[in-house]
Amino acid sequence: MTRRHQPAPPREDVLAATMVMIAESGLEKLTMAALGREVGMSSGHLAYHFGSKDELLLRTLEWSEGRLGAQRRELLVGDGSARERVDGYVDLYVPGGYRDPHWSLWLEVWNRSKRAAADTSARARQAAIEGAWHRDLVALLAEGISRGEFRAVDPDRFAARLRALLDGFSIQVVVGLRGADRGEVLAHVREFVDDGLALSGPV
Repeated sequence: MTRRHQPAPPREDVLAATMVMIAESGLEKLTMAALGREVGMSSGHLAYHFGSKDELLLRTLEWSEGRLGAQRRELLVGDGSARERVDGYVDLYVPGGYRDPHWSLWLEVWNRSKRAAADTSARARQAAIEGAWHRDLVALLAEGISRGEFRAVDPDRFAARLRALLDGFSIQVVVGLRGADRGEVLAHVREFVDDGLALSGPV
């Protein structure tokens, strides 16, 4: 009897399943074999489509970032003040809590990219993700300045400092550092933004 060829699931389904596994079991349990069982593919078939686990993780990150990017773009063109939308940006940026799957994946991809053998094109793709977050924040800050909501700071420089603060706090939240409560982090960031952008703030 001839065995029927079972078509591979859509690539997006594989990436979504990868995120679900990270959320439910953590990255340490994510193997090509385990993922293959979840989506009905062999580990060899996954390797054929993605090449390596590194590539699978990066593509999953790009897919997840694509969804966040859509939400971020809605913020940029949304109603409300620029200050309210900066708060929305920050809320979207900071992880939901300990072992947040998106941020756990980010840390893993960053860690893997340190290796000397890391593909330069993969690093460029990571930089593109970072660049999108940065450009959107710069645009939002520039809008607030032009409308007179924020004092006249250099939006690119302020965005770089704010994102560095967000990255540092976000890592503390996702690894579960004692005292790194998401609510407290958001309060710290709001204070930084108020001090830096308030019209009555120091020049």
